[in-house]
Amino acid sequence: MKDSPHIYIGSAFVAGVVLSIAFKELLYPELEERIREYRACRSINPKQTLQDGPTDALLARHGPPAIVEGIEGCIGNTPLFRIKSLSDATGCEILGKAEFLNGAGQSSKDRVALSMIEIAEERGILTPHSGDTVYEGTSGSTGISLATLARAKGYLAHICMPSDQAIEKSNLLLKLGAIVDRVPPAPIVEKNNFVNRARALAQAHGHSSTEDSTGEPVPQRGRGFFADQFENEANWKAHFEGTGPEIYAQCNGSLDAFVAGAGTGGTISGVALFLKPKIPNLNVVLADPQGSGYRRRRQIDTIVEGIGINRVTANFEAGRELIDDAVRVTDAQALAMARWLVEKDGIFVGSSSAVNCFAAVKTAMKMGPGHRIVTVLSDSGSRHLSRFWAQAGDVGGAVDTKLEDVLNATED
Repeated sequence: MKDSPHIYIGSAFVAGVVLSIAFKELLYPELEERIREYRACRSINPKQTLQDGPTDALLARHGPPAIVEGIEGCIGNTPLFRIKSLSDATGCEILGKAEFLNGAGQSSKDRVALSMIEIAEERGILTPHSGDTVYEGTSGSTGISLATLARAKGYLAHICMPSDQAIEKSNLLLKLGAIVDRVPPAPIVEKNNFVNRARALAQAHGHSSTEDSTGEPVPQRGRGFFADQFENEANWKAHFEGTGPEIYAQCNGSLDAFVAGAGTGGTISGVALFLKPKIPNLNVVLADPQGSGYRRRRQIDTIVEGIGINRVTANFEAGRELIDDAVRVTDAQALAMARWLVEKDGIFVGSSSAVNCFAAVKTAMKMGPGHRIVTVLSDSGSRHLSRFWAQAGDVGGAVDTKLEDVLNATED
């Protein structure tokens, strides 16, 4: 045999072929399945739920994003970043969930709008390109997300909003092709409240008509769907299935507090419902603007738009028992924080995000150095120019604001 090395080579070749076949038949299917699961975890499917796979790696995407289907595929898996100035000033790691980078309406409401539309489609309430119209009462951001996604998915949008909200919101809605009603502010118990008006219009859809060019009545096509973000459980579920798992994965399960405001209550409830069972000692803190009724204070006006609980909604009730604390934030403090974030970090956000960041700082100071706190940066300051940022003013050039100035800000 030693004189026939070709026999060894031939035998080795045959053995290699046999082993390769055995490997492919016995091990390759399992390996291939694991690779598929791994790749699935690296790209975001907006329809994926918690039951589809392990949550620890569910939404922790690395590297360049995958190609997605339509603008709705650009929603979710937003960055979580360290807010350097606040972290350095408090000794805690304060992280901001950059919801203003959602790809449809550029706010956290993209998740909610997509969830409400998709669940309505699953239940046969909405049918694309049938003339169906989505109605909603909103302070702005939910309407913008709904108007964007309605166009993307083959619907029309009719948005009712209080007339005291920033004018750029309604202007943007009109550019997105929505019908917009700016109605005088009114309590929820009144017929003319913006939410009640949207509900009534949805119910009347199909029973009313418009006029054509000859003046003849033309019945409305399709059905009217009232999205009802305040009471629709698709709201908090969007954050339970998306925002919460993302935060958990991005933090590797290690965080000490979650801070968020509540307009509908969907964000704080959905995230808390996901995180609390996994992190029992997590401190869930409500960022409470001065116009909110959460602590049964006398109702007063506020320039903060989009958050502030004046009634217990179904979405807020879903996670209310998980809220451990609430931090009151005045308008002056929100304005000062918004200016601070631009001055120190170049972060330009809206009023609700400024409230969240202020409450995150107060939470950090209460907990002490060394803790990790996550809050939500809901939307950009660009849709708050005419109201909130008009009062905040220009940041200016060489300034050196101290954190104490922000914490002690007053109306003066």
